[in-house]
Amino acid sequence: MSLLMTPKPSGQYMNYVQSLPSPCIDHFDQRTGLEKETIAGYTNKASKHCDKVKYEGEFSVPSTFGEVGAVVVENEHLKEMYLHNIVLTPAGDNATSLTIDCRSWVHSKFDNPEKRVFFTSKSYLPSQTPSGLERFRKKELANIRGDGTGERKPFERIYDYDTYNDLGDPDKSEDLARPVLGGSKEFPYPRRCRTGRPRTKKDPLSEERSSSIYIPRDESFSEVKGLTFSGTAFRSVLNVVVPSIKTAINDTKLSFPYFTAIDSLFNEGVKLPKQEGLSFFRTIIPRIIKTLEDSTDNVLHFETPEMIDRDKFAWLRDEEFSRQILAGVNPFSIQLVTEFPFVSKLDPEVYGPAESAITAKLIEREILGVMTVEEALKKKRLFILDYHDQVLPYVHKVRELEDMTLYASRTVFFLTSDEALMPIAIELTRPASHTKPQWRQVFTRCWDATEPYIIAANRQLSAMHPIYRLLHPHFRYTMEINAMARQSLISAGSIMETCFSLGKYSIEFSAIAYGQLWRFDMEALPADLIRRGMAVEDPTAEHGLRLTIKDYPFANDGLLIWSSIQQWVGDYVNRYYPTASDVMADHELQAWWEDVRTKGHADKKDEPWWPTVASPSELTQVVKKINSVLHPQNVNEGANYASDKLRD
Repeated sequence: MSLLMTPKPSGQYMNYVQSLPSPCIDHFDQRTGLEKETIAGYTNKASKHCDKVKYEGEFSVPSTFGEVGAVVVENEHLKEMYLHNIVLTPAGDNATSLTIDCRSWVHSKFDNPEKRVFFTSKSYLPSQTPSGLERFRKKELANIRGDGTGERKPFERIYDYDTYNDLGDPDKSEDLARPVLGGSKEFPYPRRCRTGRPRTKKDPLSEERSSSIYIPRDESFSEVKGLTFSGTAFRSVLNVVVPSIKTAINDTKLSFPYFTAIDSLFNEGVKLPKQEGLSFFRTIIPRIIKTLEDSTDNVLHFETPEMIDRDKFAWLRDEEFSRQILAGVNPFSIQLVTEFPFVSKLDPEVYGPAESAITAKLIEREILGVMTVEEALKKKRLFILDYHDQVLPYVHKVRELEDMTLYASRTVFFLTSDEALMPIAIELTRPASHTKPQWRQVFTRCWDATEPYIIAANRQLSAMHPIYRLLHPHFRYTMEINAMARQSLISAGSIMETCFSLGKYSIEFSAIAYGQLWRFDMEALPADLIRRGMAVEDPTAEHGLRLTIKDYPFANDGLLIWSSIQQWVGDYVNRYYPTASDVMADHELQAWWEDVRTKGHADKKDEPWWPTVASPSELTQVVKKINSVLHPQNVNEGANYASDKLRD
C-alpha cells in the first residue's frame, strides 16, 4: 500500500518525517454484505520527489477478504496533509493495483479526532450501498452537514447555509452599513456558505468582517491557482495602485477633455509615484495592464482593446453598440418586444406616469417608415433592453451620493432586413420627487455619424453518489471565488461600489433583480432564449431552436456547448436511473434537491415553477442546467470524467 502526499509549505516538512499517518482498510463480505473487522496498520516514508512524499505500508490480508470498499485515514501529524491518492497493490507479479483518488486535505487528529474515509471510485445509489459501507456513508454526510452552530475553523469540511449578512461593516462606520441580503421579502437572495463569525455590535443581524473567510477546506484554490488569484496579494496591490492613480490625476471629478486624452491611456500611460510592489499588478490582471515598470517614475500602460485597434472610434458607432449587446460582456438581457406600448408596473403615484415616451410614431419615423409597429411586432423585428422598473426606485438614492447620477433606461432596437441589429431609441427617466415632476426624454440616432448547489450537493450526496461525482468537477473553486468576492469585490466600500452606476446600492440592487427575474426553470440557454423571445422551438432546426437574430454569437456558441452537455448528462443519468422509481427511491438525491430549493434558495422555496425530480428525464434537465451555469472552464473536465465513468 502506498500513499502520495503533499506536505504543507516550508517549516512543516519535519512533522511528516517524524510522525506517521495511520490508514485502515474497510471492506465488506461479498457473501453476506456485512461489515468485517478492519485491518489496520501504519505507513512509513518511502521516497520524496519535489513536493510529493510517498508513504508505504504492508497489511496482511486474508484470501477471504473480498473487495475493498473504502480506506479510513488518520493523520497523526501536527499539521494537515494533502492526500493525492492511495494505491493498494496485492502481492504477486500479475496483481492489479487499486488506486483511490483522494485529492483532499486531511486534518490532524490533534485538531479533530474524527478519521477521514475515502471510498473507491465505484459509485452506488443509496439503496445499492453495500452494508459494510452504509455506516460510513451516513456518518460522512452527517460530518459534512455539521450541526449549524459555532464558528467554523479553517481545517473543517462543513457545508451549511447563511444569508449574505457580511457585506457591510457597521462597527467601522455608519456609511459602511449594508442591509442583509436573503431572508426577507424586501431583499430575497440565494444563500452562501455559513461561517459562524460573531455578530457586529451595532447591527445584531450582520456578521463581523475578518481578514479571511471560511470555506470548506477542499474548496480552496490549488497552489497554482492561488498564486494567480491571491486575494491577499490582489488587495495589497490595489491598496497601492488605486491611491497612486488618484495621486497621478489632478482632479478625479474631471472627465476626458478630448478624444486624444483617451488614447493617452494606451499610448503614453499614467505616471504613478514611485512605490514598491506596483509591478506585481500586471501579473494579476495582465489582460488589462500592458506594462508597469519600476523605474524613477512608474508608468501604467493599459492594453489597447482589439476593437479600438481596428477602429479607434468604433465605440461611438451604433453598429458596435448593437454588437456589444449580442456578443459583449452581457448578452443575457436583450428581449423580443411582444407588447406595445411600454407601460411601467410601478406605482404612478410614487414614480410618475407609467406610459413610456417611446411612441409608435417615433419608432416608425426612426425605421424610415419601412413598416408599422404592428408589422414589426408580428415579424419579430423589435427588441428591447429594459432596466426601467428595476432601476427607477434607486434613482433618487444614487443621486444623493457624492458625484453620482443615475437614470432608469429603455433601449429599443430594430432588426433590419439584412439581419443587422440597430438601436433606434433610448429613453432615460428620472422619477417624480417632492419638489420636481417626473422627467424623461427619448434620444434617437444621429444620422450623421452574470453556491447553493454546491453546499446542497456536499450536504446530501455521498462522495460515492454518481450525481455527486458528475457535478463535483464543475464546483471547483466556486466557493473560494464567492468568499473572496464578499471580502473584496462586493462588500461595503469595494471596487464594485466604486465603479458601478448604483454605487453603494449595487449589490442591494442585485437582490431586487434576483427577486424579480431569477427562476431556476429559466436558467441556461434554451429556456432563457425562448423566454426573452430570442429563439423559438423548431424541431427541424439545429439544436431544436430557431434564433430570432441569426447572428447572435452568445447563442450560436452557447447552444453547441449545451447540446454536448445534454448528450453526455443524459447518457450518464440513464445508466444509473433506468426508471422513474429509481429516481424517486434515491433518498439522497431527493434530499439534495429539497436542500437546493428550501435552503439554498429559501426566499423562493414556495414558487410554483420549481421542477420536480421524479424521473430520469427531469433529473437530466436539472443537472444540465446546473452544469451549464457553473464555470465554463470546468465543462471539459466534467465531460471527460463522466465519459470515463460510462466506459468503466
